Amino acid sequence: MKVLIVSDTHGRDKYLFQTIQKVKPIDLMIHLGDFGGTEEYIKSLVNCPIEMISGNNDMFNGLPKEKVIMIGNYTVYLTHGHRYGVYYNTNQIKEAAKTRQANIVMFGHTHVPMIDLKDDIWAINPGSMALPRQRDRIPTYIIMDIDRNHKAHFTLNYCNE
Repeated sequence: MKVLIVSDTHGRDKYLFQTIQKVKPIDLMIHLGDFGGTEEYIKSLVNCPIEMISGNNDMFNGLPKEKVIMIGNYTVYLTHGHRYGVYYNTNQIKEAAKTRQANIVMFGHTHVPMIDLKDDIWAINPGSMALPRQRDRIPTYIIMDIDRNHKAHFTLNYCNE
């Protein structure tokens, strides 16, 4: 199973479009909020299920602020992250994942990518495709692969590759 994970596109969907063309086919796409009003356009880009949650800049779109989904054998907590002090550390967001019995928490908001496994919980942040804030300022996304043994693998990718 191949999952495209993105966040914080803020209405600037050029790299998202290019990325989908590059990595397809995908089995699932996850957008972790801050769409910039382009939710319907984003949905039109893929021919697979899509999970979307609202970010702190997404107003009145009717999408949930968080949700728990299953990907393979993994329970995944989706949230934008702005309510959990994610600029400082992942302690609060991992506690929130634990209370939801999740093995993985996926979030955005910081615009800085992260793949972190500590305390038996994955913290996954794909960074931003529109306004990256990590040192190199290159837009990023993450691919999650579930192998034939049902094990998850995460790969950070740069949009200029």
